[in-house]
Amino acid sequence: MLKFKKTLKMIGIIILSIVLLFSIIVALFINISPQFGGKATKEEMEIYVKSENYKDEKFVNKNEVQLDMSYRDMGKSLLGYFKPIPKTTPKENISVEKIDSLNIVQLKDITRLIWFGHSAFLLQINNKNVLIDPMFGDVPAPHTLLGSKRFSNELPIEIEKIPQIDAVLISHDHYDHLDYGSIKKLKDKVHMFYTPLGVGVHLQEWGIEKERIIELDWWQETTFEGLIFRCTPAQHFSGRGLTDRTKTLWSSWIIQSETDNIFFSGDSGYAPHFKEIGEKYGPFDFAMMECGQYNEMWPEVHMFPEETAQAGLDIKAKKIMPIHWGAFKLAMHSWTDPIERVTKKAKELNIDVVTPRIGESIFLDGSNTLNDKWWVKSY
Repeated sequence: MLKFKKTLKMIGIIILSIVLLFSIIVALFINISPQFGGKATKEEMEIYVKSENYKDEKFVNKNEVQLDMSYRDMGKSLLGYFKPIPKTTPKENISVEKIDSLNIVQLKDITRLIWFGHSAFLLQINNKNVLIDPMFGDVPAPHTLLGSKRFSNELPIEIEKIPQIDAVLISHDHYDHLDYGSIKKLKDKVHMFYTPLGVGVHLQEWGIEKERIIELDWWQETTFEGLIFRCTPAQHFSGRGLTDRTKTLWSSWIIQSETDNIFFSGDSGYAPHFKEIGEKYGPFDFAMMECGQYNEMWPEVHMFPEETAQAGLDIKAKKIMPIHWGAFKLAMHSWTDPIERVTKKAKELNIDVVTPRIGESIFLDGSNTLNDKWWVKSY
C-alpha cells in the first residue's frame, strides 16, 4: 500500500512538473515572441477612454455580443480546427494568377483590385497603391504549428517584389488580417498606415514610427492625397494573446475617390450597422464582404453566406465580392460552402456578385465580368 502511494505521488509530481514546464514555455513564448505585438501605454489608453466604443478598459460592440464560448463549444471548436474534416481544404493546391511589379507600376488612371485570397487586397485607385489587410504569410497564427497552411503555394506577387505602397488599411489585429512577418517585410516600402484605435501599438512594436500611423474611431475619417478613408463599424472582436481580447478596436473601411466609392467589411457578424453605413455613405460601386469561417457556435461575429448577401443589399452595393474564404481553414464548413451559398442567395436578391480567381485583376469600370466558377475545378 505504501509503495502504491509513493507511485501515485511520483506520478502526481511528474504531471505537475509537465504542466508547470508547459506553462513556463507558453509564458516565455508569449512574452518573447514579437508576433503578439505591443501593449497600449497609459497615455494611449487615455485617448481610448474618449471613445463611445471603449468601456472598462476594453472596446465593445454596439450591440450585446456573446464572445465567450462554453468549454464544450471551445473543445468542439479546437477539435474541428485540427481534425482533418473532409472538404474543408482543397484536394490540391489552388493555382493563382501571377502579376509582376512592372504591371502594377504601369497602371494609370483606372481603379483595380487584386485579391490575394482571404481578405487581403492590393487596391490601385487615384494612381495610388493601397494594401488592405495584407496577410501574406503561410499560416494565420503566432507559430506555424498553431494553424493551417494557406491553400495556395504561392501569392500573385511575392512581398519583396511589391512596389512602393502609399497606404495600408488594417481592419483589426487577428492573425489572419494582421501578420507580423508581412508587416516587417512591407514596412519600409509603405508611406502611411491606417488602423482602428489601438492597433497602432502593434505596428510601433514592430518598428514603424508613430508618425506613419493614423488610428481612427468608428465614423471618423481622414484624407490622403485625394482619397477619403472612413473608419466604420463592424461587429466582431480583437486580440492576439491570452489576455488582450478586445483591447484594440475592429472596423470596416470606406475608400472614396472622386470617381469610386468602395466598402471593405473587415470581419463582422450581421447587424444593423450595415444599413446605417449604406444610408449614410452608400451607394457603393464595389463592396468586399466577409463570407467564410462561420459557425453556429459564433453566429454574432461572422456572417453566414445568406447574411453576407443581405448585408450587400443593406449597404446599397452595386456589386459585392465575397471575401474571407479561399485561403485558410478557420472553421469546419467545406471550403467552397461560402461561395456556393452566397452566390445562390445573391441571385435571389438580384445582387451582382464578382468571383475572381486569386490574383486576377478586378477593374471597377466593369471591363471584366469575373463570374467563372473556378473553385469547382479546384474542389
